[in-house]
Amino acid sequence: MRRVRPTAAGAVRGAAALLLCAAAVHLAADGLVEPEVALAFGGLVALGECVRVTLPGDREQAPIGTAAALAYALLGPLRGLPTAHGVLQVVVVAGAGTLVGATLAGAGRLLRRRAERAGRAGRKRRWGSAPAPTAGPGGGAVRADVSAGAQRVLVVGFAAVVFQPLYNGGVLDRLVGAGPGYWVVPAGVAALAALADAALAAVLERERTGLRFGAALDDRLRSLLSIGSAIVATGLLLSLLAGEVGLWALPLFCVPLLLAQTSFRRAAAVRATTGQTIGTLARATEVAGYTTPGHARRVADTACALGRELGLGSRDLALLEYAALMHDIGQLSLVEPVPGGATALLPDPEQQRIARLGSEVIRRTGVPHQVWQQVARLADPCRLPDGRPDTTLPLAARIIRVANAHDDLVTAARGRGVPEPAGGLEALERLRLERGRSYDPAVLDALARVGSRVRGAD
Repeated sequence: MRRVRPTAAGAVRGAAALLLCAAAVHLAADGLVEPEVALAFGGLVALGECVRVTLPGDREQAPIGTAAALAYALLGPLRGLPTAHGVLQVVVVAGAGTLVGATLAGAGRLLRRRAERAGRAGRKRRWGSAPAPTAGPGGGAVRADVSAGAQRVLVVGFAAVVFQPLYNGGVLDRLVGAGPGYWVVPAGVAALAALADAALAAVLERERTGLRFGAALDDRLRSLLSIGSAIVATGLLLSLLAGEVGLWALPLFCVPLLLAQTSFRRAAAVRATTGQTIGTLARATEVAGYTTPGHARRVADTACALGRELGLGSRDLALLEYAALMHDIGQLSLVEPVPGGATALLPDPEQQRIARLGSEVIRRTGVPHQVWQQVARLADPCRLPDGRPDTTLPLAARIIRVANAHDDLVTAARGRGVPEPAGGLEALERLRLERGRSYDPAVLDALARVGSRVRGAD
């Protein structure tokens, strides 16, 4: 019998399910405290789940739902009157709101897909053209949604475990009373919850993408400084202001966060346009016959694998992928194509000239400046004329040079009839002959580790 290997995502989903079950049993036995308050916060959590936003790295987040759940966990008095909902009710409200919102959002996506299929079928009947294939609801996306909901339940439960006993036990009243110092405690709990959320998300991202934990945590902390800080601040404000004005604070003070979501959606649209531009440029050399089909994509995939192995975060990986896809744009300036498109076999001065020409083209496309700077330096040697390492050479440029040379050599070996695994080992040995001069030793070591894992998986 095949053993199923436990995963971090499975552990998170299991822990959240157990916590929800325990909270539901408790709620069934003791009943719902202050049901109108629970319904208001749960409804806002569900609404937030329906209006998610896509962050860099194709990560989806529900800022309004997360802020509402956090606010309920940190809720003390409501319009000056004490509340008594407790930790387990917070878990039930956050979990139920997430489940209802995710169900509604999933139904909406299903209806949109059906409408799109119906529209394509109508166009086919009208014009006789074949409809474009569509991807169904992938299991990976569903599991990611479940993991994100489970993560929220655990983090909100953590915040409630820390704050609610302090409030319901009267500790806050004895320590700080109802004066201005009261907000310090929920603010500290919110900060702790945000850090716990970042750490848990980093664990899940490491498992999902293969990033090093440090790089994944750095990504999450950077996200915390952007929309994450807005989520935490909104949740904190909702809990504090509800104590003064009541449940009217919920819709009123979610408006700024909704506007922030709109800005992130616009940024996502800009990123999509940038990606389309880069994809078009990457194919230009193939269409013109300067490079072999699929070369740019293979180099980008190898470069990203090396970047993950070397600990790059998702933002740096995205820039690396852009630069790797467009690394051969400079070949369009050549009068005659390089045989097989293998620039790695050219003399260094010629490689550098092609890289500089390509960077000037990329510079005018509006992509981030790091992209064209990486392409401009990708053919530069690793060492200065005096033998010292060139510390100004970007790591991304060193990675792309190794990935490009590796694919050129593997393609040449394939043309001679050498099998793929043997061609990869032959290419690695060829690159090691220039170790420390043309090719960075750390990148070559990463290539060897990635290659050995691929051969072991095969």
